[in-house]
Amino acid sequence: MMVTVDQAIIARLKAHGQSFEILVDCNNALALRDGREMDMRDILAAMQIFSDAKKGLVASENAMRQIFGTSEVDDVARQIIQKGEIQLTQEYREKLREEKRKQIIAIIHRNGVDPKTHLPHPPQRIENAFEEAKLHVDEFRSVQEQVQEALKKLRPILPIKFEVKEIAIKIPPEYAPKCYAPAKQFGTILREEWQSNGYWVAVVELPGGMENDLYDRLNKICHGNVESKVLKIK
Repeated sequence: MMVTVDQAIIARLKAHGQSFEILVDCNNALALRDGREMDMRDILAAMQIFSDAKKGLVASENAMRQIFGTSEVDDVARQIIQKGEIQLTQEYREKLREEKRKQIIAIIHRNGVDPKTHLPHPPQRIENAFEEAKLHVDEFRSVQEQVQEALKKLRPILPIKFEVKEIAIKIPPEYAPKCYAPAKQFGTILREEWQSNGYWVAVVELPGGMENDLYDRLNKICHGNVESKVLKIK
């Protein structure tokens, strides 16, 4: 559904002394910029390329062909969003930065462990290291790209290593049916066996930081009656 002009913001690209502008839905334009496949009709408030959107001045088709290699609105608009500047309010920029900051911390918590103990760092500890390292989060760049940069700056303060673990679990018959879905939710079930006594035995591969979360979930279901063992750390 096309965004209304009143709700739209301006995305702008300047090239060869000329300005090319489009009116866009903020969230969807940023989603396209982050690599998500989007229909331009869900992004553009007007299917036009402007030289000045506020004055309603339409860009020259010849100028677009010279600079973008095409005058097709969809193609030009994609290039403007991906290479140009999206005019966000300061409030919205801060909101985006905070959302991405939380996502980066969650990914590091999920995958990262202390290399000495192989235990995950609590989110608050990672957040404190973020503050100490004075990490800046870019509201425009992808979260995955910024995770690697964050790790480089965090490691002198907080030792972190991304690990994958293979964990064997053994569940009593009365709880086994309830444990299959949670085990699959936390990772990949590499092997499993239903033993003749009704016990369910499985090997689960999961991000290193999720080990304790898996144990907590299974122990709640089984009232602590779970056997587990780390088989491999990669």
